[in-house]
Amino acid sequence: MPEINIKQDFKPAKQFEKYYLIFNLFLGVVISWLCLIWFVIPVYDTYPDFLIVYLFVITVLPVAAIGFWNGLYYNTIIYHLNETEMTWKRGVWFRQTGIVPYNRITNVDIIQGPLMRIFKISNLRIQTAGYSTQKNAEIKIQGIENAEMLRELIMEFVRNKEPVAAATGGLNKKPADISMLSNEVLTELKEIKEILKSR
Repeated sequence: MPEINIKQDFKPAKQFEKYYLIFNLFLGVVISWLCLIWFVIPVYDTYPDFLIVYLFVITVLPVAAIGFWNGLYYNTIIYHLNETEMTWKRGVWFRQTGIVPYNRITNVDIIQGPLMRIFKISNLRIQTAGYSTQKNAEIKIQGIENAEMLRELIMEFVRNKEPVAAATGGLNKKPADISMLSNEVLTELKEIKEILKSR
């Protein structure tokens, strides 16, 4: 795996392209055969020649289309780390980009399925403040060879940053700040009480 350097773009491992191709081909063939079972076989007696055409279409066209798209998609995936945040972009037809500051990251998980294990790659699922209860992560870094090393690099930045409150987006207050704020609120409430009494 090429070394991941701060302030330099990096991509998934090269074998991620093959993994993703196999995954998409399998998915495409399963969907095609489900369509065959549900829509084509019931009308086979009426249109017997249509089945042969459909079999050709579900074996040749998906392989060509998915193979072409897969290479384009891999070329669009770019990740970037710097001292304060990580950025990502991907997408062939619909471009997606995102920025995640380290001080919003709450958890980094490593995901590796059976097929990914064969290709010796993993995904990093990054949860952030405000997203921790959702099923999908705010960002997923796909197809990394040495995921442990990348996770440790990200977590090193996370440990060195002040956390951000999920509700307000501001820095978490220290206990001393909170008690000072409580005193200010109490003082204002007393002033309001005196004003109301004088009326």
